Amino acid sequence: MNTLSSTDRTRLTRLPERSGTDRSALYDILDAGLICHLGIIVNGSPRVLPTGYGRLDDTLYIHGSTGASSLMAGPSQDVCVTVTHLDGIVLARSVFHHSVNYRSAVIYGRPQSVTETDAKLTALRAITEQLAPGQWDATRAPSRKELAATAVLAIPLSEASVKLRQGPPSDDEPDHALDVWAGVLPVHQAFGPPRPDPLLRPGIPVPGHIAQRVTS
Repeated sequence: MNTLSSTDRTRLTRLPERSGTDRSALYDILDAGLICHLGIIVNGSPRVLPTGYGRLDDTLYIHGSTGASSLMAGPSQDVCVTVTHLDGIVLARSVFHHSVNYRSAVIYGRPQSVTETDAKLTALRAITEQLAPGQWDATRAPSRKELAATAVLAIPLSEASVKLRQGPPSDDEPDHALDVWAGVLPVHQAFGPPRPDPLLRPGIPVPGHIAQRVTS
């Protein structure tokens, strides 16, 4: 399945020309992100929570404490997960045509709890590697007690939409004659130099996979 689903929830009704229809566009947005936002109803009220995530094939994984009411409520209802990249501030000649360049993904689905040990470890590895590739193999694996205290949800990517905007302002032609600067202010995310834990034992260098993350 190479194309994204088209449902009442994923079909773009405004500016449909900005939609991405290829499933690879969804993967690219998710794989480039670090934080998603989970939308869920908890005790009758809407709640949107930022959290880390990981993707394996057509499944998105999120995790948290088994005491988190939001994760415990997940398997009983459909949820909405979003990931957005801000690529630039679009400065137009008119206030009306100001905009942003962005890449965004919206996912709908009913999560499933991941409880089997190997499956849970696979999911947690995906989440860890999303934030810091190479980190899973460089650190201690979770203990049984830690696994028992961790809830993992698997959300299928079967119902999702992608929306993008790139390029210069879309001013009305008469406004092109105005003496007003117009263009794009690019936005980039970058990693700074690693800051060692104050309790780090002397002589432990920054691992290669972390150093590469900073310079890439």
